[in-house]
Amino acid sequence: MAPRAIWKGVLKVAELTCPVALYTAASTAERISFHTLNRKTGNRVQRQFVDEVTGKPVEHDDQVKGYDRGNGDYIVLEPEEVAAAVPESDKTLDVATFLPCDEIDDVFLDRPYYIAPSTPIASEAFELIREAMVEQQCAALARTVIFRRMRSILIRPYATGLIGTTLNFDYEVRSAEDAFSDLPKMKIQDEMLDLAKHIIETKAGEFDPKSFDDRYEAALADLVKAKIEGRKLKPKKLPPAAKIVDLMEALRLSAKGGGKASSPASKAPKRKAAAKGTKNADQTGERRKAS
Repeated sequence: MAPRAIWKGVLKVAELTCPVALYTAASTAERISFHTLNRKTGNRVQRQFVDEVTGKPVEHDDQVKGYDRGNGDYIVLEPEEVAAAVPESDKTLDVATFLPCDEIDDVFLDRPYYIAPSTPIASEAFELIREAMVEQQCAALARTVIFRRMRSILIRPYATGLIGTTLNFDYEVRSAEDAFSDLPKMKIQDEMLDLAKHIIETKAGEFDPKSFDDRYEAALADLVKAKIEGRKLKPKKLPPAAKIVDLMEALRLSAKGGGKASSPASKAPKRKAAAKGTKNADQTGERRKAS
């Protein structure tokens, strides 16, 4: 079944326009989900909003948004006021500028969406834009309204189409200086650095999403299956704690192949690297399901 578009509009580059659709590129829909039940009756329970002072339930029509000014002083925002303040969507993915593909810091990347022409007649204009971006090795920075919010979107060539990634706003990205401010300045010995580089070289590989398993999801699936079959799961043994405390000893042991840790990337099959922005996601894109 063809994926359902979460947004349809027009990709606009100067005076060139192309009808496009956005599809979810990453989804959690296939994860195991649970309902909350009443342990005594086995019935599902429902969430209910209650007044924190009176403890009485508040019906949906009596609920309203409020901005906390502090000390319990709220500014009430009526639904029609919020609707009037939110920018209207003109369904235009308007490209403001083109920039090198690696210009955007990864910390600003949010959610990915596949972009494809929404009608057969739009295919030629779409391919023209995509091919020009591949030739120029560039990305496009555009803006549009998605889910009632104005969002900046980074558009890049991806497989045979485009991928648009919503960007975090500047105020949403925390300072790296704050996170790393307490890190002490260290002088690393040359021998230690050489050993570390050797370990990296021996574990060199390629990214293969298949080699990374979701252990939490797998454990839940095993547990559910065991409960259905009426059996108990045997608790898994934890790996022995590492006893090496000396950094140099750990490096030397790892360099000799004595370490037990293994990297999924090192197990990835070697294959010829694909052209950046065009072929590197052919297989990955096919495996994902848009929802």
